[in-house]
Amino acid sequence: MAKGTVWPSERKTVIDRLTGIEVVQLTNYKAHSHHLYFTESGWYDGGQRLLLISDRGNSTNLFSLHVESGLLTQLTDYPGNDHLDACLLPDGSAAFVKVGRRLVRLDLRTLQEELRYEAPEGYHLGNASAAADGLSVLTCVQEDLSHRIRLDLGNGYVGHRELMEAAPHSMIVRIDARKGGAETIYEANRFITHINASPTQPWLLTFCHEGPWHLVDHRIWGLDLRTGEAWKIRERLEPREKVGHEFFYPDGVTVGYHGFREDGTNFFGSTRYDNTGMEETEFGFDTWHGYADGLGQAVVDGKDSVKTLSVWRRIEGGYEGPRMLCELRCSFHSQKVHAHPRFDADGKRLLFTSDKDGYGNVYLVNMPEDFTTLPLFTPGI
Repeated sequence: MAKGTVWPSERKTVIDRLTGIEVVQLTNYKAHSHHLYFTESGWYDGGQRLLLISDRGNSTNLFSLHVESGLLTQLTDYPGNDHLDACLLPDGSAAFVKVGRRLVRLDLRTLQEELRYEAPEGYHLGNASAAADGLSVLTCVQEDLSHRIRLDLGNGYVGHRELMEAAPHSMIVRIDARKGGAETIYEANRFITHINASPTQPWLLTFCHEGPWHLVDHRIWGLDLRTGEAWKIRERLEPREKVGHEFFYPDGVTVGYHGFREDGTNFFGSTRYDNTGMEETEFGFDTWHGYADGLGQAVVDGKDSVKTLSVWRRIEGGYEGPRMLCELRCSFHSQKVHAHPRFDADGKRLLFTSDKDGYGNVYLVNMPEDFTTLPLFTPGI
């Protein structure tokens, strides 16, 4: 199908069998669909539309979903494509689409595409994230070592440790969002990924040294785009502790994360970019991802025997929970079917992906006003 094609609504509503919450399934197609990576908001047009990625027609493309009607508009037409990523400009006027080694500006009104950046020969292009002022987009590139390391990072993290140990040359690049043109802000011989621009501070960025979390030298880093200075955020408190999946709170200065202690304890937490004001909450089951909305809610997805999304709500200075929001049953078999739960800007809706029916689809839940109506977390469900 060509870009501009409008697909009919696939929206359907079910009552969750475990909690009684209404769950809206936004996509229903015999191919994987998923929302943007959880560090990037896909909401735009006043919260009426949402960017999605789907594998329809045997190729991965970008779509816009009108949430109320369920209508899907195809925004790109890349034949034979297997992977795509995107980020929004803060005003929602354009998306920057990563396809192969290219970063393309897509006008969301006219669907006109303009090449803004191409990674150098011999380098992979990483994710992109727009600066708070909308004037630039940040990305990273990593030296391509696939000629000597077997890599399939999107499907089971094949070669993950080997690439970390090989220490590929990586660069963080700032691109002019209006005219193109790029400058290297930071570089190191490390496997650098997870570029996250602050949503309020145009000078502030986080990135990570990728690799197995308990083995990497340090995971979460801050970067001052004015000076190129980098620093560690949330250093390990004990050997082999795992901390990662970092994201910014809406205030743009608080960094959220989750982690695992060596004794198996899981936790989610936050700290300011300058390592002040750290808060952490422990829980006793395994998870893949954690997210908090900065308004007093936190969510984690279930791993292994835990088949639900679990939520906490801040009450009198601490987090109460966990309570079960809804069934998840996500396989996490590949990046396309990671749950990546994320609240919207108002904390009233929760978006997630699940392949519980065989294909990855996108789901939406309206958060209940009365948190206590949700059942307490029950292990083994």
